[in-house]
Amino acid sequence: MAGFIHTADWQIGKPFLQIKDEQKRFKLRQERLNAISRIRDVVRTEQSQFVLIAGDLFDSPTPSTSSVAEVLEEIGKMNVPVIVIPGNHDHGALGTVWYSDDFNKYQRQMAPNLMPLLDSRPVEIEDAVILPCPLLRNQDNNDPTIWLRNFNWGTLSSSKPRIVLAHGGVQDFSGRDYSLDEEAQSGSNNLISLKHLLIDEIDYFALGDWHNLKKVSEKAWYSGTPEPDRFDQGDDNQRGQVLNIDVTRGQTPKVRSIPTGRIYWHNISFRFNSDSDLSRLEREINDLTDGRVSRDLLRVEISGGLSLSGYRRYQQLKKDLENKLLRLRIKGECHRVPEAEELEKLTRNSDNPLISQVAIKLKDKLKREEEEGSEEASITRVALCELYRFTFESK
Repeated sequence: MAGFIHTADWQIGKPFLQIKDEQKRFKLRQERLNAISRIRDVVRTEQSQFVLIAGDLFDSPTPSTSSVAEVLEEIGKMNVPVIVIPGNHDHGALGTVWYSDDFNKYQRQMAPNLMPLLDSRPVEIEDAVILPCPLLRNQDNNDPTIWLRNFNWGTLSSSKPRIVLAHGGVQDFSGRDYSLDEEAQSGSNNLISLKHLLIDEIDYFALGDWHNLKKVSEKAWYSGTPEPDRFDQGDDNQRGQVLNIDVTRGQTPKVRSIPTGRIYWHNISFRFNSDSDLSRLEREINDLTDGRVSRDLLRVEISGGLSLSGYRRYQQLKKDLENKLLRLRIKGECHRVPEAEELEKLTRNSDNPLISQVAIKLKDKLKREEEEGSEEASITRVALCELYRFTFESK
């Protein structure tokens, strides 16, 4: 039996350019490096015999020299073989990181246990036979496992488990397509077709490219990323883990997920029906973040409206959240809807009769447009809000 760790898509050096604050970008990049030490702890706890990285160790085929050195230093501390193939982000074409002098020098010095597999041929190690399917370019119309379709399985050890290590979208036995992961660059390229392989000859498929945990079949799994790197994408959102695999030749593998992530990515939808909903939104966000600072990213789908005073509180809440969170992303729009008291204050402005007259006309216009269901109502509502802000808040 072989016991090992299946992981993928570390994408070290990912820039996170959607984050404006450089310090916050650095924290996200650093956590991806920190995840390696947590994987090392898992290896030690589980007494794993080796580690498989199913592509995209780096975010780029030409990562910075400092990123290469940092990764290899951490991998070298694992004290077990670490086997990796190039993925679509760090593909194995000539001139990429895998052939650079710096990578090869640092690998010899700091991570002699790292085994980059750049060729499609079996590699027999002490506890298993690895069948690597490296990507040699960013996008390829060919199935990277195609070399296994007519393979002579009789040439392999009959006692050691056989593990396919591959990166790309998968079309499984039922024809379901796992190639639509958001941000994954493979798309319809690098598509793996499991149904064309002699499944009985293979004991486990260690897959990469899909950033969530995904069970394709009893033998085929995506490990997802060890550190989450994007917002939720529907129901299959388990990310931030590695897979502990126990596999014996000819038997169904035992698969167990072990959490390794430290950064939290949240999605919520919220509708404002009244100003009192602001407190409810704050409580919901506090429950999600649990008081953490600079460890959460939040995407909020906003709808509904608030009074002018409520909208000011909402703006302040957003500023506070932007300070506490690694990222706040607002989708949708919170409309400003003047309350009766705010409209009365504007229309009965004795200090400025002209403003009062304009406000009365806008108020009457808004009433007609709302009764008619006119799209112009939103413009008139904005005009009233701006008039209120100019009159009472700009001084």
